[in-house]
Amino acid sequence: MATKLKRWTLEELHSLPDDGNKYELIRGELFVTPPPTDDHETILARLTRILDRFVEANGLGQVYHPRAVFRFEGSEVEPDLMVRQEAPGLGNAWEKAPLPMLIVELLSPTTRRRDQMQKKDFYRDARIPEYWIVDPEQAAIKVIRPGEPAVTVRDTLVWQPAGVPQPLTMDVARVFG
Repeated sequence: MATKLKRWTLEELHSLPDDGNKYELIRGELFVTPPPTDDHETILARLTRILDRFVEANGLGQVYHPRAVFRFEGSEVEPDLMVRQEAPGLGNAWEKAPLPMLIVELLSPTTRRRDQMQKKDFYRDARIPEYWIVDPEQAAIKVIRPGEPAVTVRDTLVWQPAGVPQPLTMDVARVFG
């Protein structure tokens, strides 16, 4: 006999303790992730340094880190990084925030499957223009864009958001040190 899985709500998600874990809700399914490792945060710091300069120079908004959330259709996730326009005065109304132009998830042993399956489908359905899955084991970044086949990049990654005259050209090896 199949066991019926509990479907969580945003209200229940927000009632969970602030205990250092990351809690995310995707289509009623609760995901709990332990605090990240130093290696995980170091890779994200390198990537942030690269993205920040480009985002600021092109007036694209900000590079947001966990604790900043993305809400869509009753789900809420905390991407490792996301780039979106600023939206002053939103308070806690994340569902009214502008759509991110880029979301980045860094694979770890506890998130590998979720980032490559549930989150990939979730971001596709939300029409995120670009989703990067950063894989430290492969020293590669998988680039996912709607309507295009996913591409795994190990050398030079090119990102050109809509309306930006010159793309960001990034040496992927720099991300991994």
